[in-house]
Amino acid sequence: MTLVQMRPCSVGPAPAALVDPGDPSGPQVRDDMTVEVALALMASARVGCLLVCDEDDQHTDSVTEAQLAVVRDGSAYTDRVRVRDVLDLRRAQGALALSF
Repeated sequence: MTLVQMRPCSVGPAPAALVDPGDPSGPQVRDDMTVEVALALMASARVGCLLVCDEDDQHTDSVTEAQLAVVRDGSAYTDRVRVRDVLDLRRAQGALALSF
């Protein structure tokens, strides 16, 4: 079971670049949460972003509703895709963009 720590966060989508992973405001989730559960949490909390924590509860990144939705709507999506997979994909795409 993945524990979720709820804190107030602004309503509406926020670009990942504007979310400071060191800022503890907003819903915090572990990176092993599934995309489907993360999207449900975001909808119920009425937030556009989640702060992602590692196994030591240290903020490592953030993920937006739009980023999760793109993965969920993709042809390779299964119910086993985790938030960490989305972050890994985003990092890989960023590294690929830097290599050109």
